[in-house]
Amino acid sequence: MRYAGAGPGVITPDGCAVEYYSLLPTMGEPEIVHAAVPSGASILELGCGTGRILRPLAALGHRVHGVDESPAMLQRLGGLPGTLARLQDVRLDQSFDVVLLASTMINGDLSLRRAFLATCRHHVGPAGLVVFQQNAPAWFDTVTESSAEIAGIRRVVRSARRQGDRVDVVVDYHVGDQTWTHEFPRYAITEDELARNLREAGLRFDQYLTGDRSWFTARPV
Repeated sequence: MRYAGAGPGVITPDGCAVEYYSLLPTMGEPEIVHAAVPSGASILELGCGTGRILRPLAALGHRVHGVDESPAMLQRLGGLPGTLARLQDVRLDQSFDVVLLASTMINGDLSLRRAFLATCRHHVGPAGLVVFQQNAPAWFDTVTESSAEIAGIRRVVRSARRQGDRVDVVVDYHVGDQTWTHEFPRYAITEDELARNLREAGLRFDQYLTGDRSWFTARPV
């Protein structure tokens, strides 16, 4: 499955709708990151989007910087520093206490995952921390057609097709009379595979941050 999206406003190359993400509230992500990192840490978020996670982290006293490939996303950062670049290509001339790769982007295909991990390793300081959000391992066995509402946003999983370690997902998001559709693949990652991918990038697994194993940290080696 390819990445694709449709609906009002700008759609990014990976199918994300800028207008939708500008409406989406946080769901505990800033608090998870804040609890895992040092006070006042410098944080680089790869794939920061509209700053949904970065803005609360800045309010909590962290020095933040975002990277995204969408100019329309970066325009929503509200004055926070940002860099326009593809995540697999960006190489800033500084390192950070923390590098954040959220939004389950690590669950892309292997070549993309390796590229993202290389970018994480390039930017994390020698004593730093990389914070990841992945699809919870159990999600790959349980995701199915469903509907749920959070903060006035109705999320409808219209299709979830399994092919080996991949799940091809089609989701509709409804807000008032507006609807956006996002199509994307997600790849399951075993613990052994994760450890190997991290090691190849010069990182080592550190710890899980949540009971469902959707959030974890890694450190440079």
